[in-house]
Amino acid sequence: MPELHCGRFRLSLDRPLIMGIVNLTPDSFSGDGMGSDVGRAIRHARHQLDSGADILDIGAESSRPGAIPTSEDDELRRLIPVLREMVGWRVPVSVDTYKPSVMRVALAEGASMINDISALRHPGALATVAASDCAVCLMHMQGQPGTMQNAPDYGDVVREVREFLATRVTAARAAGIDGCRLVLDPGFGFGKSLEHNLALFRALTATGVDGLPMLVGVSRKSVLGAITGRPVEQRLAANIAAVTLAALKGAKILRVHDVAETRDALAVLAAIEEGVGNE
Repeated sequence: MPELHCGRFRLSLDRPLIMGIVNLTPDSFSGDGMGSDVGRAIRHARHQLDSGADILDIGAESSRPGAIPTSEDDELRRLIPVLREMVGWRVPVSVDTYKPSVMRVALAEGASMINDISALRHPGALATVAASDCAVCLMHMQGQPGTMQNAPDYGDVVREVREFLATRVTAARAAGIDGCRLVLDPGFGFGKSLEHNLALFRALTATGVDGLPMLVGVSRKSVLGAITGRPVEQRLAANIAAVTLAALKGAKILRVHDVAETRDALAVLAAIEEGVGNE
């Protein structure tokens, strides 16, 4: 089976991997932001690991709709103390940032992956990742977080997202980033209406490029609220339904808040698909 090269880690993709969210922002849409509480953030990260996370994704700048950009200094102040603790654990640590300067510091501190909502489009981002051995997630986003949900518009959302991702894969490879380090994310909720999100989910495999692994991140997002009418703190059942369907559609990484519940859902799915317990 293919592997994802993620710094010093080699992650098998023979089953969906769980990416546990560790949110260091004070204004998270999901209500789980740790802000500058380092101790609480480390405890939460350890809980995500102990619950079964294969990757821990740590972010110190909000990218929710309407978010105001965070300065580099504030982002690093929130990020570095927690990152330094986490990189000694037995798990790859992904850093959610679009700033090349933050990427460089994070990689120097031992991060194994960069999760970039801008798909390495900022000047210097491609070179920064290419000079390392980290994995990188290239995500599609229409517009910027502050305004992206004002009036998202596409002619054909599936085709346009796929074309964008293909262009970024080409740019990454031209910069010297091997395909074994690349992950793609169609960017659910990032400049998409409910209809756009559902169309992308239905055609998840069609947005892929060259067989590269797909990451799906819909955990607690407004698309699930729009479908169910539930507030963010009551979307667990919807989360589980969405990640299970994503796994069935071939997603290789599932970015979630609720790691233990996702692990259990995937265990049931794997048992049914592999015939375990039918003897």
